[in-house]
Amino acid sequence: MRETGTLKRFAKRRSCRRYVPEKGPDTMENILISACLLGVCCRYDGESKPIMQTVALMERYHLVPVCPEQLGGLPTPREPSERQGCAVVMMKSGTDVTAQYRRGAEQTLHLARLYGCKAAVLKERSPSCGSGRIYDGTFSGRLTSGDGVTAALLKENGIAVYGESEIEALLSQPEPDEPQQSLF
Repeated sequence: MRETGTLKRFAKRRSCRRYVPEKGPDTMENILISACLLGVCCRYDGESKPIMQTVALMERYHLVPVCPEQLGGLPTPREPSERQGCAVVMMKSGTDVTAQYRRGAEQTLHLARLYGCKAAVLKERSPSCGSGRIYDGTFSGRLTSGDGVTAALLKENGIAVYGESEIEALLSQPEPDEPQQSLF
């Protein structure tokens, strides 16, 4: 009983105001990022593709790591997959994994909404995360125009998608709190 009274007296003396830094962890915007770009071994081959620019991203954004393939229920490592046309994703052996890719894309979109992400940095050329250029579905290493399943769903829902080679463009944009200069 005595402790409870002490805590109540202490709480009454403390100010209820909370200090919020001008630009810090509580005010940073959340963005999605492919987990493999952060060094998580979740790629089809069990490897990762870490990049140094993520350090600069961490200084400006909260990074929310995602691996749509794992969120869709695919194991790591797994057989390589490629999109074939707009609707189908096939493993090299011919197994249709479209349902897993769609489920992973939907889970990624759910996380984006949950964390209020307006942008995503995703692994280029991936059948899930690729944006603008993906492998052509022949497993020959050739690229074609198109988006991965997750990248397409995020774009359809108004989330800007950047590949890892576009991080500098993302970082060069004015911060949300920075005043925009007038053109007039």
